[in-house]
Amino acid sequence: MAKNIITGIDIGTSSIKMLSIRKKFNDEGFEILARSQRSVAGVRKGVIDSVEKVSQTIAECVKDIELQVNNKVEGAYVNINGSHIFSTTSRGLVSVSRADQKISTEDVDRVIQAAKTFSLSKNYEILEVFPKEYIIDGSKGVKDPIDMHGIRFEAEVLIVEGFSPYLKGVTQAVLDAGLQVNDVIVGPLAAARSVLTGRERERGSVILDIGASTSSLAVFEEGSLIHIAVFPIGSDDITNDIAIGLRTDIDTAEKVKLEFGSCLPGKGDTKKEKIESIESGRTVIFSRVFLRKIIEPRVSEIFDLVKEELKKVSKNGLLPAGVVLTGGGSMLPQISDLAKKNLKLPCRIGVPNDMDPIIEDPKFAVAAGLAFYGSEIEEDQGSSVFGKELMKKIKKIIKILIP
Repeated sequence: MAKNIITGIDIGTSSIKMLSIRKKFNDEGFEILARSQRSVAGVRKGVIDSVEKVSQTIAECVKDIELQVNNKVEGAYVNINGSHIFSTTSRGLVSVSRADQKISTEDVDRVIQAAKTFSLSKNYEILEVFPKEYIIDGSKGVKDPIDMHGIRFEAEVLIVEGFSPYLKGVTQAVLDAGLQVNDVIVGPLAAARSVLTGRERERGSVILDIGASTSSLAVFEEGSLIHIAVFPIGSDDITNDIAIGLRTDIDTAEKVKLEFGSCLPGKGDTKKEKIESIESGRTVIFSRVFLRKIIEPRVSEIFDLVKEELKKVSKNGLLPAGVVLTGGGSMLPQISDLAKKNLKLPCRIGVPNDMDPIIEDPKFAVAAGLAFYGSEIEEDQGSSVFGKELMKKIKKIIKILIP
């Protein structure tokens, strides 16, 4: 495939979404070349439990993409998700190496490496490291320390960890589908890249990606990532609650959710609705107010989990740019209004930015973000600093597959 065509693969619990893009010649956004979405088996709560089934579905998506672009897909950027992912803050300390006390890129590399030197949980590994701030001779809040002067040089970083066997499963599934793994990126970070604006990241915001069986968040402040978390709860849990409440099958419950579901009171709530069961053919009768009483507690549970995570970083109710909802679960009517009420923050529904044609579908936020990251990475390949980082990533992916 042409080098300027980038592909992202979002491996979700209910479906795999693949998107191929190309940067426009005027550098104003991205052109969508192809996209594919297929139902998948073999993923539970965001984690692959059947590499073979997932690999087969990825291969089917690849065929879809190749037919649309009339070219071969060779590699892709892929996400990793699941409640095994968590973040922690760490600090590193080094002395500035140069005699003139000017901080160099080598000093930055050393201080970040020092911050990564701590005891990891068994079978866990570092997925990503994000500098939050640098501290020079006790002076905090430095974002770009290169060429500044000092003796004592510290870094506070956010380290994202994940379960090694799950990372290996993601990588193996993509390789078995005949693709090269260009990089593995944490799901909420990819969603944030495609949905959040630079102003939202700078002012302080949280993105919440509500998927089928997981919900993941990423918190930003002053342009930096300060927290990541993933919960084992998603829109499928709402469907399951409806199936139990209406005593019907899952497929019918999903249809009821999509056609009649809402998070807050509305007109016609007491009106009786009827729908034919997909499985049995019997008539299911319910009121919208009854349906809302099933849906609202589960959605509120997700927002309660978000509040607990925001409290961990002292940001509960304190993010001026608010919360941005994305993912398939964000399409539930009035969910943004319930988020405003529960989280006491501004809220909007986020879809991928800078796309032509525009994708008015939050389900493609992660796939788009993966492709965006890929474009930025490959655009920077000319620099020697990037060259080192690229080789580290390639070696890391190879190492993952060594028993």
